Order: sequence, then structure tokens, then C-alpha cells
Amino acid sequence: MKIVGVGCGPGMLTERAIEAIKSAKQMWGSKRAIEIASSYIPYSAEVHVIRDYKALKNLPADTVVLSTGDPMLAGLGYLEGEVIPGISSLQYSSAKLGFRLTRTVVVDAHGKDHSGAIERVSEEVNRGNIVFVLPDPDFQTDKLAEILHRRYGMIKIALCERLGYHDERISKGDSEVPPEAETGLFVLVVGDY
Repeated sequence: MKIVGVGCGPGMLTERAIEAIKSAKQMWGSKRAIEIASSYIPYSAEVHVIRDYKALKNLPADTVVLSTGDPMLAGLGYLEGEVIPGISSLQYSSAKLGFRLTRTVVVDAHGKDHSGAIERVSEEVNRGNIVFVLPDPDFQTDKLAEILHRRYGMIKIALCERLGYHDERISKGDSEVPPEAETGLFVLVVGDY
């Protein structure tokens, strides 16, 4: 099996990812991952939208599984097989905002305990790290900002939304006036970036 990162948005496929997609006979991915890769998917390939993520481990060895962003950043990299990296929202945000990845800690808050994620962000900010947050659409940025402001005063917060798409938006704010998401496809960068 090949687990192929399609990047966090259009135009971010690597040459190796394109090669794997072009040679696929059977492919699985989310609707968004399939859309990103669509111009390279051969007409002869069987293409399936993933409905049951637990069933992916039972797919044939010659299957290509598309993962948005990079499979190893909260993606499908846990599956057995060859992982082909993609350009992640972390890499892209770093390039857009100019923060160093070596100072960054990732907190996955996607489909997870939001209160626990907020505590982890707070702990990492207190340690002086830049925190990259992978939220889901229900994550409350304002609640995070309120807790950070109460504990530490003014903390920078950037919201990076629909990265790589034509309507990409990067909003900068802080813990007093946090940026607000307009869609459910966003990440946060918190701290001294």
C-alpha cells in the first residue's frame, strides 16, 4: 500500500506523489484529497471515497490511499505501507508566517478533547514554544485566547484558513482579539512567531 500526501491544498503535490497517483489502479481518499489529486488520477483507476477509516488496513497491497496534507502530521501515516510525504499545513504556514519549525510543537485538537488540547497549548506557550494547532471546525479559538490571556497576557495568534486555495486567508490577532475562522478548514499558530 502507498499512503500519499496530497498537500494541504491544490498545487502542493510532490513529483513522487504525482507518480504514485498516475500509476494507481485502486485509490481511496477523502473527497477533498481526491479533488486535490484529480488531474493526475488515471481514468482506469477505481476511485473510492473513504467512509470507514478502520477498514483501510484491510485494503490490497497495491492500493494508493490519499491523505490530505502530510500523512505523518495527524494523517493516515499510521497505515502499513510506503508513505510518500506531502506539503503539510505546518510547512505552508511556517513559510507564510516566517516561523522556524525547530521552535514549534504540534497539538492535534482534531476530533479530540478540546479542553485537553487547550491545556497542552497553554503549557507549550508557557515553555516559550510556538504552538501549531490542528483544530476541527468545532474548536473554540476564543476560549483558547481567553485562557491564554488570563494566564500570560498578550499572546500572538494567527489563523491560517483554506491554505493553498484561491480564497486562502491568513488572519493575525492575539489573545485579546483573536482571529475568527470563516470556514471549518483552518489551523492556528500560537506564540512568539
